[in-house]
Order: sequence, then C-alpha cells, then structure tokens
Amino acid sequence: MVNAEHIKSLAEKNFQKVLEIRKHIHANPELSFEEYKTSEYIAKILDSLGIEYSKGIVKTGIVALIKGKNPGKRTLLLRADMDALPIVETNNVEYVSKNHGVMHACGHDVHSASLLGAAAILNECKDSFEGTIKLIFQPGEEVLPGGASLMIQEGVLKNPEVNIAIAQHVHPSMETGKVGFRSGMYMASTDEIYLTVTGKGGHAAMPAEYNNPLLIASEILLELKKKFPNDGKSEIPTVLAFGKIEGKGATNVIPEKVELAGTFRTMNEKWRKEAHAEITRIVNEVANKNKGTADLRIEIGYPFLVNDEKVTELCRSAAIQYLGKENVEELPLRMTAEDFAFFSQQLPCCFYRLGTGNKSKGITSGVHTSTFDIDENALRIGSGLMAWLTIQQLNAQ
Repeated sequence: MVNAEHIKSLAEKNFQKVLEIRKHIHANPELSFEEYKTSEYIAKILDSLGIEYSKGIVKTGIVALIKGKNPGKRTLLLRADMDALPIVETNNVEYVSKNHGVMHACGHDVHSASLLGAAAILNECKDSFEGTIKLIFQPGEEVLPGGASLMIQEGVLKNPEVNIAIAQHVHPSMETGKVGFRSGMYMASTDEIYLTVTGKGGHAAMPAEYNNPLLIASEILLELKKKFPNDGKSEIPTVLAFGKIEGKGATNVIPEKVELAGTFRTMNEKWRKEAHAEITRIVNEVANKNKGTADLRIEIGYPFLVNDEKVTELCRSAAIQYLGKENVEELPLRMTAEDFAFFSQQLPCCFYRLGTGNKSKGITSGVHTSTFDIDENALRIGSGLMAWLTIQQLNAQ
C-alpha cells in the first residue's frame, strides 16, 4: 500500500505538467456551457494518460474512470469545474487570458488541472486501492441551473453508481500549503430575484400626473430590509440583497417602470420556501398600497451544501497525515453558493478549500476579480492531496 510520501513524490514528478495544464486552461478560458476547446484539451490529456472516458455529457462535460482492485466494491467521484467568468483580466502574466472579456477568475483552471494531476497519480497507483474512481469535468458551475444538476440528470451518478463525492475549491485568503474543512452545513442555497415595479411615468415637474416607481421600489426595499436585516442575528443564516436597480429616467423624466435584481441565500429548505412567500407578500402589499404593480420572479438556484461528517472527518484526518495538523484549518460557514451542493444533496460528500494565496508574493486578490491569481505551488497540494484523500476513502473499512 502506498504512503503519503510516495504520493508527494508523484505529485512532485507531475508538477511541471500540471502547471503547464493550468496555464493553458487559464490562457484559453471559455464561458459556462461553452467549454468546447477546454473539453477537447482535457480529453487529450486523458488520452495521454491512458484513462478511459466519455465526453459530450451536457455537451462539454467529461466522465472518466480509473479502476482499482475489486472495482465493484465502491465508487468515489472526484469533480472539477471548467467554466470561466465574463471578466476582463488585468494580470500581467505570460498565461493571461487570450479570450478578451473572459477569465478564469474563480480558479476552475486550478480545479481541472489539479484533478488531471490527481488522475495521473491515481492511475499509477491503481493497484493500491479498492474500487473505482469516477472523474467528472463539469461545465457551467457559474450559472443557473448549474452543470452539476444537469450532469446528474444525465446519469453521472450511475454506471457505476457513486457512493462518495469529493471536490476542492481555491481559497485565496488562505496561504498556500494549507487546506480547510468543515463537517455538516457549509454553504448556502442561492436564488435569483427579479422584480419589475410599474407606476406611471411623466414630467418630473408635474408630480400630480405621475406615480414614481422609484419611490415604490425604494419602499419595497426598506420593508424587505425590516424582514431580512442581514445583521447576522437570524436563527437561520439568511441574506437578502439587491445589487441592481435601474429606472432609465432622467433628471426631469419619471420612468414608467423600475427593474431590480437580487439574491436570496439561506441554509434551511423549509425557511427558504417560507421566505419566498414572505418576499412575495411584501412586494405585492407595498406595490398595491402605492397604486402600482409588481412583477416578481424568483429563480430557484442551488441548494445548500452539506458535508457528510464521516467522509469529511476521514478527509480531515488524511489531510493532517499528509500536510501536518498546523496546515489543516476549520472553515466557517459561508453564504456563498456552489453547485457541488447538488451532489451533496444526493450522497455523502466532502467539499474542502485549497489555500492558494501568498501574501509575501503579493498574491492576495479574491475570486471574481480581474487580478485573481494563485501561488503555483498550490498545484502540488491540489493534485497530491486529492489523490491521497481518494485512496484513504476507498481503503477505509
């Protein structure tokens, strides 16, 4: 049976190749559900490793299999997402995005490269574990309905049936060399809210002749704020926030309507449904009171993400063995969302964080920014630790 030092040596052996893969994917980003060239590139890497795969799942997704001893014993899924964001990259690096206006600003290039690195290690060590590893290269994590949900609909959890799933995500506020875990509830559900408030437009100098939808919308926001204060004191973690309000009037023009967009996030499915009803009630009551109308649309997004305690604790212990206790941290709850949650709703999962920052090198930019980047040394851990966690899970009694 292989030990942690052997896995580290394989991660080191493959490091330059993994680094090359990451740079290539970073320089050639593609938006959600448009990852055709990324998918072709990943398929070529799998071909070079001699790993069997199927492609074209949800158009660009790939599912690959590595079979160990007694492959029918259990199946563990490892997932990486492939899509990029509509951001103009401003980094001055050799691997800067060649696709202007599109950037791997959330680290999905790191996730895919790390999974390919882990695949190379696991393929070389397949006589050291029992069971089958299913590698998922997933499209469309960044936009609803989420590539994870669509891949599940297309049967990626079957043939062979998956028993456990693991994924990692870059964490720029954590120094490279460290990782983080949290058992139980970890990330919030997310819903998108679209609201159009209609009043009566007119000349701003003639208030008797118009019904200003901006004022109606403002009152709606204030009433929602009373119900959903976002003060962190709620019994159930909850966030309701609006980031867009657009009236398209002018200094002397009152518009006919106002459009708003926001997000609702929480960690309880019962409360999630109740909150939707409460939002609807408040919006309609305020609009009606002010003799306006409101068209409200709530798009149901990702569910909350929960980490299975048994799987996560085994991963945490394996990470301590691999990196040392001082490099394994406890993660706080996050109100951000992640479509890996769809997997966590169906089977035991562990979603953990990979430290990618380095303050001494000035690598501190957060995800979804034009200057996001990583300390490349994180790729050693990104591939090696994932392989180690997989072996430990599959060989657990």
